[in-house]
Amino acid sequence: MPQSLVKNYIHIVFSTKYRNDFIDENIEKELYAYIATLCKDFESYALQIGGTDNHIHILCRLSRKIALMKLVQEIKAHSSKWIKTKGKKYENFFWQDGYGAFSVGEKDVYIVTKYIKNQRQHHQKQDFKNEFIGMLEKHQMDYDEKFLWD
Repeated sequence: MPQSLVKNYIHIVFSTKYRNDFIDENIEKELYAYIATLCKDFESYALQIGGTDNHIHILCRLSRKIALMKLVQEIKAHSSKWIKTKGKKYENFFWQDGYGAFSVGEKDVYIVTKYIKNQRQHHQKQDFKNEFIGMLEKHQMDYDEKFLWD
């Protein structure tokens, strides 16, 4: 086959360091736009970005030219550096080291997009810890809970 054809939708989730509340509604739209630009720069176009004060969700179409780990690393590094320029409140901003990533089938893209778009409403009923554990269990992923929340 003379060409590489790839279409992988990935739902990426990661939190702020110690789940500190940094991503308030004053900065979130600008942060999400910045992250969307980063995704585009790595040819991994963001379909939806959302979250709450302490974590973020990204649904993107992962480029065939970049490893998932590298994309997340670049998003975290560049966005962390960027947000620190946005005022004294953000100068101690860091992302948590790990992340979760889940494949999304074409037929579920709309559902995941809607889910990410409504994160603030969703988290009025469920905290991030329970949400993330639920995602791990839904995807039948093995995990050690003591390492999730360091």
